[in-house]
Amino acid sequence: MGFFDNWGRGSGHDFESGDASGAVELTRRRSTLSLTKQGAAGGNLRINLSWRMRTSGFEMGRPSLRETLRHPLRKFKPEPPSTQGSLAMVNVDLDLACMYELEDGSKGVVQPLGDFLGSMNSAPYVQLSGDDRFGSGSGETIFVNLDHKDDIKRLLVFVYIYDGTPAFDRTHAKLTLYPSNGPRIEVSLDERAPEARSCAVLMIEKVKGELLVRREVKYVYGFQSELDRLYGWGLNWGRGYKQKV
Repeated sequence: MGFFDNWGRGSGHDFESGDASGAVELTRRRSTLSLTKQGAAGGNLRINLSWRMRTSGFEMGRPSLRETLRHPLRKFKPEPPSTQGSLAMVNVDLDLACMYELEDGSKGVVQPLGDFLGSMNSAPYVQLSGDDRFGSGSGETIFVNLDHKDDIKRLLVFVYIYDGTPAFDRTHAKLTLYPSNGPRIEVSLDERAPEARSCAVLMIEKVKGELLVRREVKYVYGFQSELDRLYGWGLNWGRGYKQKV
C-alpha cells in the first residue's frame, strides 16, 4: 500500500471544474493569464498533470499525414521491430508538486515524497490528490483554495522525475488548470530536455492586485533543491524515497 491510498476519505470537498467548453494554451509568446480578469480569482482551482509514455522507435518510424497522402501504400508496410536501448519503452514516473510561500512568510512544499499532501481548508490551502506512477488517464491533481488567495503570496507548480530514466523527451506531458470560471488553461511540456529531472511549469502569484498565472517551463538537471535555488525559495531539502509497489 502506498502513502496515498487513503487520501480524501471523509474530506468532503466539492471541487469546481470550470468551463470545459474551451481552452487557452500558455506559450512562450503568450505566457501570462489573469485569473482576476476572467472572474476566477476565487473558489477552487484544479491543476492536473497527465502524461503518456512513448517509444521513440515507434513514433519516429510512423509516417506523417502528408507522407501517407503522397504514398498511400506505405501505411501497409509493417513497423520495424522495437529493440532494447534507445528505442525501447522507458519507465518514467512523473510527479506533480508545488512550492508555496504565504503572506505570513511561511514556506513549504506539497508533493508525494515525504507524504506532504497539504490541506485545502488550512495553510497552505493547497492539497495533492495522490501519486500516479504509471501515467493513467486521471494523472495527478493539485487543488488550490483561492478563497484564501489573500493568504497566498506565490505558488510554483513543478514536475519532477522521481526514479528511472531522466526522459522528459519520452513522455507526452501536459498541465491543465481548471479555474472556477472561464476556460481551462493548458501548458505543454513539449520542449526537449533529455537529461533533465525537474521542470518548473508555472507560477501563480499576485501582481498589483491581480492573480496571475505565468508559464515558466524551465528544465533543470537536478531535483527540488535546484528549482529552489533558481526561484529563491530557501527551503532545506533531503533525499526522500517512495514505498515499492
